[in-house]
Amino acid sequence: MIKLNNVNKSYPLDGEKFVALSDINLEIKSGEFTAILGPSGSGKSTLMHIIGLLDLPTSGQIVIDDQDVSKLSDDKLSKLRNEFVGFVFQQFNLINKLTCLENILLPTVYHPPSPSYSKRGRELMERFGIAGKAASYPNKISGGQQQRVAIARSLIMNPKLILADEPTGNLDTKNGEQILQLLQELNQHDDVT
Repeated sequence: MIKLNNVNKSYPLDGEKFVALSDINLEIKSGEFTAILGPSGSGKSTLMHIIGLLDLPTSGQIVIDDQDVSKLSDDKLSKLRNEFVGFVFQQFNLINKLTCLENILLPTVYHPPSPSYSKRGRELMERFGIAGKAASYPNKISGGQQQRVAIARSLIMNPKLILADEPTGNLDTKNGEQILQLLQELNQHDDVT
């Protein structure tokens, strides 16, 4: 499904070149549940940004479903990212001025309006046990509920790939375990990597 071939990423830093990634080769197949581990500063976030098409490598190749996406235009890359990748962030990244349902529907703004989006958003909220929070604002619900909203938002476009950046880092142990179980269930039953 996604391959990284000899991916390198470097940044200019204080007049020198800082190498964040060096010759990374990685293949993630459909249905796999993969974790990226390493100490702080080892390039985990950079690698996730490249896998999630938020950043491009300095050199190397990104192949998604047998298509080299390394050289796509910004517009085509944005469209692919919106449809292919769902993001779950440690900080949730919810907008407090929008209701929970409006937050879930944010990725749909780049597509023609459709009542099916609202229906799917409500179905996801039901599935994750937060159906009663559709009209609530994120700052009025618990951290575990906020993370469920964030996961529902990541799924609204039916992505093939879900990237979760420390999705339990801001949760207590019980909620953290529930979120990990939820992500494992999604992986096993929804054909999401």
